[in-house]
Amino acid sequence: MAFIDYYKILGLPKTASEQDIKKAYRKLARKYHPDLNPNDKEAERKFKEVNEANEVLSNAENRKKYDDYGEHWQHSEAYEQTRQRQQRGPQYQTRGDFSESDFRGSDFSDFFESMFGSQTGSRGQVKFKGQDFNAELQLNLRDVYTSHKRTLTINNKHIRITIPAGVENGQVIKIKGHGGPGVNGGPNGDLYIQFTIHNNTPFKRNNDNLYITIDLDLYKAILGGEIMVNTFDGKAKLNIKPETKNGTQVKLTGKGFPKYKKEGQFGDLYITFNIVLPTNLTAKEKELFYELAKLRS
Repeated sequence: MAFIDYYKILGLPKTASEQDIKKAYRKLARKYHPDLNPNDKEAERKFKEVNEANEVLSNAENRKKYDDYGEHWQHSEAYEQTRQRQQRGPQYQTRGDFSESDFRGSDFSDFFESMFGSQTGSRGQVKFKGQDFNAELQLNLRDVYTSHKRTLTINNKHIRITIPAGVENGQVIKIKGHGGPGVNGGPNGDLYIQFTIHNNTPFKRNNDNLYITIDLDLYKAILGGEIMVNTFDGKAKLNIKPETKNGTQVKLTGKGFPKYKKEGQFGDLYITFNIVLPTNLTAKEKELFYELAKLRS
């Protein structure tokens, strides 16, 4: 009957407070609870260890006896006799948080029963939040340009959600209460949806702004004028200044992507010009360029 380090099981120092013990116990008990780990023998074993550690450390009297004797528990008989003489009335109740159906005396280790006996009590059940679910939703960039509703099937359940405009690639949103059922009447877990956004458009997205490079013919770049350009949701007229250089960037305010959960607000569209040189020139065109070259020289 080897000594069992209950503090080590809960991951706590001997100086841990009652609140520290309670917090560590609840976290580990939920992690290894049989309802959340069906047919997992290792989780079941750890669940019993965590409960046993809590039965001792959460009760001031048990904890004192354990702290006083610990690995020397075999020599605690004198102490036990004194304690039993001092006890008058009903046997004290421990502060275990699980019901008797969750944790019976036969589940205690030999070490525990040698120090504390096999009879334990309980003050009720802990309510645990259900397991959180995770899902991935793949969409095209145009799908998240406007808010829309979509029905998802999670664990054979149909869930209708609203996807806000402006969702980012890789963003995770939480749908409260659509995870696994709670334990002992606890709340349901939550559903976490991660978005994978595929961009099959000529636009590049950076947060709320959009970027695109368009070709501009040499003549328009030199002389200036008006052109029609594609935006994400249509076309816009754009004035080209004379002598526009290759790589010049202009901004169309409010023509970018919707801002997440900010109704009616948009980023900007940045257009970069790629000046295209004419090819397959006619003899007349070449003659004119020669004349221009003479004028420039």
